[in-house]
Amino acid sequence: MENPVATKIILDTRRALKDGTYPVKLRLTHLRKQKYYLVGVSLTEEAFTRTQGDNPRGNYKTLQLKFNGVEQKARGVIDKLDVFTFPSFERQFLNSVSKVDVFSAFEDYINSIKEEGRITTAISYTDALRSVKAFHGRANLPFAEVTPEFLKRYEKWMLSRKRSTSTIGMYLRPLKAVFNSAIADGLVNEKLYPFGKRNFVIPTSRNVNRGLTLDEVKKIVEYEPVHDSEARARDLWLFSYLSNGANMIDIANLRYSNISTDYITFIRSKSKNTKRQNLKPIVAVLTEYSKAIIKRWGNKPVEPNMYVFPILEDGLSAEQEVSKVKQAVKNINTYMKRIAGHVGLEHNITTYWARHSYSNVLMNKNISTEFISKALGHSNKIVTENYLGNFATEEQKRVAALLTSF
Repeated sequence: MENPVATKIILDTRRALKDGTYPVKLRLTHLRKQKYYLVGVSLTEEAFTRTQGDNPRGNYKTLQLKFNGVEQKARGVIDKLDVFTFPSFERQFLNSVSKVDVFSAFEDYINSIKEEGRITTAISYTDALRSVKAFHGRANLPFAEVTPEFLKRYEKWMLSRKRSTSTIGMYLRPLKAVFNSAIADGLVNEKLYPFGKRNFVIPTSRNVNRGLTLDEVKKIVEYEPVHDSEARARDLWLFSYLSNGANMIDIANLRYSNISTDYITFIRSKSKNTKRQNLKPIVAVLTEYSKAIIKRWGNKPVEPNMYVFPILEDGLSAEQEVSKVKQAVKNINTYMKRIAGHVGLEHNITTYWARHSYSNVLMNKNISTEFISKALGHSNKIVTENYLGNFATEEQKRVAALLTSF
């Protein structure tokens, strides 16, 4: 094979299990990329060392033979492949414990998300994996054990720990995605699928209105900040509200090349890393308020490749970008909570509220849900693309003016 694959049985000591042991894994290394596969055993460091000795005895000898068998099986699969890829290896290696194990599949899924640059999603999937592991309490979880009854016990366990319905849904949706991926790859029989109306339905919380009215937005606009940090937070929140409820990660990624005389045009970060073709850009009217915010807080000099706001900078890793945006959101949320108190709003206003306030105000102005959906970047399968295609320029400007028609 032109690019050799290295195999090794290792003890993954990055995180101990509840019983103090660590999972034993098969590690494959190819072109500097490494992937790990569970072998169904967890040991202490001392016990694992004994399995690696020249003359282990008793159970340690049994384990050594098991590990050697796993590695030999992996080498046999690798040797039969004309061209090695991790997916092709995994399809052939199906009978091993690794790919019928939920946790291993979860980790592989997370790694693939990271490689696509979807760091925020990877973090949420990691949180979900950690939660399911804590509930299960063992090193391995075969797909066959994830039954509707298992999911009901998990839900009950989460509720007993005062977790909200929203959080339960947030953790179960990644598990569902991993299950769907394993079925699509031919790794798991679709008959094992535990989700759906006749099985387990992921709970959803009742939607809570997190949108302000126009009068409440007016109070925020007219508020006199006590210092620059408060003013900057307020203005970035308003910029989101005025820019079709743009998420803060999209605002952070704006460059001056996205700004024209009258419009802001960008692809949502949430959509960039999907496999969808012909992604539709978000086009928001650049209002006089928005222009003033850019003039007040925007980076200088104004050059096409320059970030508009000083949240991100060139040369950051994907993880560093996520960290910077999270810190910006945290700062904005802190000051917006204070501002809400100053102007007499009994809401814990966050950046999330800017997006909902945009749709809330327009709905109260009798703007069609089709227009709002298009502006927010939602995909609506019921309404045809022809109808939603492009709203007239003057109509967009008219609607944008309603956002500040105090």
